[in-house]
Amino acid sequence: MTLLLGGCASQMASDVAGDLTRSEGDWQQQATQLDALTHWQLAGKVGIRTPDEGHSANLDWQQDGDDYRMLITGPLGAGRTTVTRDADGVRLNSSDGDFEAPDAESLMLQQLGWSLPLGALNDWVRGLPSEGTHQLEEDAQGFPATLYQDGWKVSYQDWTRAEGLWLPRKLKLYYGDLTATLIVNQWQAL
Repeated sequence: MTLLLGGCASQMASDVAGDLTRSEGDWQQQATQLDALTHWQLAGKVGIRTPDEGHSANLDWQQDGDDYRMLITGPLGAGRTTVTRDADGVRLNSSDGDFEAPDAESLMLQQLGWSLPLGALNDWVRGLPSEGTHQLEEDAQGFPATLYQDGWKVSYQDWTRAEGLWLPRKLKLYYGDLTATLIVNQWQAL
């Protein structure tokens, strides 16, 4: 199920020999490291549910600063869909063709019928709020539990420890009648 997108990467290995219990203060101790983690890759599954339909797919996401490449395979991506952002803009490549737009959200809405805030999701998937106004509720250990930002509700439901960092393993995003679920099976630092 996992497809590595290439490049020289050091896998963020699970801390199997270490303490896998989150403790109060862990989040604050790693916040600076998470903010500096701007070149990474994850592999997992994504599910999208609207009142009319629900789909899921495999997701391979490579983040390189502000640029990214997302490979979506399976029913949600109608086979194989790639969303890429770089200095030239945002492109979507699918079995229906190649499409470009100034931002990912409008491109996804136009071509897929739904959209996720990919710019903010880069931060949210690391457990961080994006730039701008937000409200954050913490759990008993001080980790993000629920984040409200730009009309979205992000619910952090499970965490995994990789290479000394606690990272979200399962999160749900809600916006109006759209629900997105992301389950991360693998993290890698690039």
